[in-house]
Amino acid sequence: MKKVAFLHIPKTAGQSVHSELTKIYGNARTSPVRVHHQASSDGQFPNGYDLYSGHLDWCRLRETQTDTFAFTVLRDPFERIASFYFYLRNKASRLTDSLLSSPGHMGLYKVKNCSPAAYFFGGSPAWQQFIKDHYDNFYCSYLATGKVRGAAEVCHFSKDMLVGQAIGGARKLDRVYRLSSLNLLENDIHNLTGHRPSIVKTRINVGPKGVQTSRWQDLMTLINDKPAQERLAAFAEADISLLDHLKDEGLLN
Repeated sequence: MKKVAFLHIPKTAGQSVHSELTKIYGNARTSPVRVHHQASSDGQFPNGYDLYSGHLDWCRLRETQTDTFAFTVLRDPFERIASFYFYLRNKASRLTDSLLSSPGHMGLYKVKNCSPAAYFFGGSPAWQQFIKDHYDNFYCSYLATGKVRGAAEVCHFSKDMLVGQAIGGARKLDRVYRLSSLNLLENDIHNLTGHRPSIVKTRINVGPKGVQTSRWQDLMTLINDKPAQERLAAFAEADISLLDHLKDEGLLN
């Protein structure tokens, strides 16, 4: 079967996609590297596997895996930001204060104990870099740099330059799917492997539902401060432009 590399962006149905792909390829053929910090940049896609799936740095993907079907999935940028925030907050609510106080859980501690505005815009420079890496126009920084935590490399770019470089990154992938068109991903995987996954109907790691249909509106209600709301909305501005350009160029499936 064709080798596959799924570049999983948090809160874009990635666990559901991964689960269905591993049913096809099996654990023995699936790379154990699921998160970018589990390996060096040279080892994100180790030889000997047919499925690579996770929050991976893909800047050297084409150098190490030349014949691999590489794809990612995008959703509405506002909804991804809010969904990621609420997912982490829900996860933090289930942990004890003593566990949250450990250094490895700083992010979960902050999402539980800080207001949304303080979480996104307060804290040390190191914390603000964490926020930029994970929330601030993540699609653009990820596609532009090929790195999960690549925001610092493009922080000096203008919006147009950032979007342009992200489009260049998208062109290096075989497909960029929308969350609303996972049926197309099912078709492509079937054509590549001879097996049809059930991605559309599979729901794993779904976050808690809010009062509103929109997770973004739930988050805006919590912030309830116009300047902070506008500042957070800027975290999706370049990503929205990127999606528009990908649609216009036929790169968004």
